[in-house]
Amino acid sequence: MTVLTEVKPKRPPRRSSPARRQRRPSRLLLWGSLLVLVAAAGAVGAAVLLWPAPRIELDQRALGRIALAPFGERVVAAEAVTGGHRAPLRLQDGRLWPGRPLAPGARVVVELTVERAPGLRWLVGKRTRARLVVRTPLPRLAERWPLVKPGAVVSVRFARPVSRVRVAGAVTRTISLRRPARVVPTGIRASGELRSGTIAVSAAARPWESLSPPARVTWFPSDRPSPVLVRPAPGSDLQPRTTLTLTFGRPVAAVLGDAAPRLEPAIAGTWSRPDAHTLVFRPAAHGYPLETRVRLTLPRPVSVARGAAPAAVRTLSWQMPTGSPLRLHQLLAVLGYLPLRWTATRGDVFPRTYATEAAAALEPPPGRFDWRWPDVPPQLRALWAPDRVTVLTQGAVMRFEEAHGLRTDGIAGRRVWDALLRDAIVGRPADGPYSYVLVHRSVPQTLSLWEDGRTIMQTRVNTGVPAAPTELGTFPVFLRLRSQTMRGVNPDGSHYADPGIRWISYFHGGEGIHGFDRSSYGFPQSVGCVELPVAAAAQVWPHTPIGTLVTIAP
Repeated sequence: MTVLTEVKPKRPPRRSSPARRQRRPSRLLLWGSLLVLVAAAGAVGAAVLLWPAPRIELDQRALGRIALAPFGERVVAAEAVTGGHRAPLRLQDGRLWPGRPLAPGARVVVELTVERAPGLRWLVGKRTRARLVVRTPLPRLAERWPLVKPGAVVSVRFARPVSRVRVAGAVTRTISLRRPARVVPTGIRASGELRSGTIAVSAAARPWESLSPPARVTWFPSDRPSPVLVRPAPGSDLQPRTTLTLTFGRPVAAVLGDAAPRLEPAIAGTWSRPDAHTLVFRPAAHGYPLETRVRLTLPRPVSVARGAAPAAVRTLSWQMPTGSPLRLHQLLAVLGYLPLRWTATRGDVFPRTYATEAAAALEPPPGRFDWRWPDVPPQLRALWAPDRVTVLTQGAVMRFEEAHGLRTDGIAGRRVWDALLRDAIVGRPADGPYSYVLVHRSVPQTLSLWEDGRTIMQTRVNTGVPAAPTELGTFPVFLRLRSQTMRGVNPDGSHYADPGIRWISYFHGGEGIHGFDRSSYGFPQSVGCVELPVAAAAQVWPHTPIGTLVTIAP
């Protein structure tokens, strides 16, 4: 079998014409020109890339140092931005200096505008900018509790050199240094009463910086073990919320070990160590009670600066002042223990807390006193003095003490103030009316019982004979008995013992109001007491609680 295939004829080779042969050199020339242009562009790009850009570099003295191209460039503008404000800069010897003081530790953005060399402007541009973010140096103290030899000059030490230092103490001085230094003498000599002390130190690391915030530096004598500076000074008065701060010359752990200081009386609060050398006590809401001696006992003796001769002690003490007599009267009046009322001038605006009441006890708010009733015996009115303690105050305090189970001595001590402030917070008033007894020694002798603005009873009485008179004056009732055998000495020296004496209210030593059977009343018959008919004494006795004032008038 025969297979037939189709055979295609071959094309003859193409021959170039003379015109085509003439165009070949033109193409070569074009490609050569393109290569030249690319090479030139590369050279220009390389020049642009290799030409040095202006820079701002860090400097040890100025804010920054400028680095420009070798020739033809110049700075046309420079400024700094810090804290959202612009600060001018001046250029000197290739360095940038602030035109006004900058704060230490501040973030500063420095911006620079540079004009390029005239011959290269077509290539690299007419102007360009440079930028640097820098933080101004912050001076830091290397030592805050130096130990100084007696008689030596106190120096302050910094972690880096500083150019200017301000020392604030008894005298404030500013020290400018020719060359920055880490150790700067203050000019204070550690002698006499300055063997230990505290100064406030501010510094600037650069001459163009403003001073840093002040920091405390406390120095101690190096010839004493475990020196300590105590604020407030031992022996001084405290306020209810005063913080106690003890700054030791050596670390607290090295001085006290694991033991804790003891505070007496036990006062709620917190101890803290803000740093290795400081021990702080902050009282809780109630603070220190008024009229209290606060004692702090340390586990080991420490050297406390006291004048020129520091003393080694273990116990430190402070005194809480007593409350103001004016505030004592205000509270006693508000709670009903006085025959007066008190009204605040601008209203009782402070919140009723123990802390605010304690503060008001030392600085009383303004206000006005008024008698609670229009009909007040003149003898009772004469006893009133708002800004000092009188027998009227003593009687009111005794009545308050009796109501709160306290010792009835009429003295507003720590326990009285504590209970008084608590009653003021909750508004707990006195229980019962206000009573007053007035006895006249003139014949016929009488007793008047005045209560809540009116005389509720009058009776004839007997007072002491001329050889044993009942003493004139006003006295508070301090003891009450329903019955007793009364014993004493008669004016002639003989002794007496009278059993079954009823309804006794003692008001001055052995003198008291009591019932006693006599055939008559109204003239001197006793040996000092105020004798009433027994029935009358039974009526008077319930109205003479502890603290009731008894006036013996002529």
